[in-house]
Amino acid sequence: MRMKLFLPALALGFLAALPAAAQEKLTVYTYESFTSEWGPGPVVEKAFEAECGCDLEFVSVADGVALLNRLRLEGGSTKADIVLGLDTNLTHEAKQTGLFAPHGIDLGIIDIPGGFQDDTFVPFDYGYFAFVYDTQALDSPPQSLKDLVESDSDLKIAIQDPRTSTPGLGLLLWMKAVYGDQAADAWAKLQDKVLTVTPGWSESYGLFTNGEVPMVLSYTTSPAYHRIADGSERYKAAPFSEGHYLQIEVAGRTKKAADNALAARFLSFMTGPGFQDAIPERNWMFPAGKTSNPLNPVFQELVQPAKTLLFPPEEVAENRKAWVDEWLSVMSR
Repeated sequence: MRMKLFLPALALGFLAALPAAAQEKLTVYTYESFTSEWGPGPVVEKAFEAECGCDLEFVSVADGVALLNRLRLEGGSTKADIVLGLDTNLTHEAKQTGLFAPHGIDLGIIDIPGGFQDDTFVPFDYGYFAFVYDTQALDSPPQSLKDLVESDSDLKIAIQDPRTSTPGLGLLLWMKAVYGDQAADAWAKLQDKVLTVTPGWSESYGLFTNGEVPMVLSYTTSPAYHRIADGSERYKAAPFSEGHYLQIEVAGRTKKAADNALAARFLSFMTGPGFQDAIPERNWMFPAGKTSNPLNPVFQELVQPAKTLLFPPEEVAENRKAWVDEWLSVMSR
């Protein structure tokens, strides 16, 4: 009798000591502002985990350029299943690493200015670069890139480094799109107006909102944050007559996850409301996929670019190093 009681008790004790069945995990590399408490990351994580019954783990670095740099450093040993936060200025170089697999996702639901086709990367949002100004510090903002570059005003701006920041790279390409072969001369003229060059967007925008600089490189959508979250119309984007450079942010799955059904499921989920609803008022960009409801009317009142500027990814990949070196040679004088 004692033996019969003992064996079930032993078995129960053994089972209790076993770990719970491990959840399937998906590792997503992205940028820091995406995973911050006010960013879309927490909402996306909760929504996807509720749908998949899995563990979604974000690993964040400073910016999209830093994402590509980290991936190159890690190579085939990367832990990333999904890389989220590159933009089309980096996608050709990302493909050349040989670390990405085709997405296999139907992009019919994607709505991007000018359309979008790519077999490796899936867009999740888009926006236009702009210079945002403080109306309490600046009465007459420049009305064009050439006005900003070539005026004799003592205006000071904050920008980001194109080697470490996707907005910084965006400005580099914006300057090249407008000035072409004269970009180096344009940078030399703009240099006197640059109060600081920060590694990423967060640092320069923080300087701006702290009143240390009246104008900062950001997005046409940045004023939407201040209007919706702060109830303030103090900060506005300056419409530039030459047009504004378009940024399309994308995600792709690595070859490590080529046969991972969970990675494919995440990319598909990314194009729908569970993900896209978090974009407008948490990433403060335009959604690339379907949302549950129309955007806040404030988004319709933002600067509408007179022209969309965008280099093909292949052209950026071919010239990025030379254009960054050109920028560096001027800005380091």
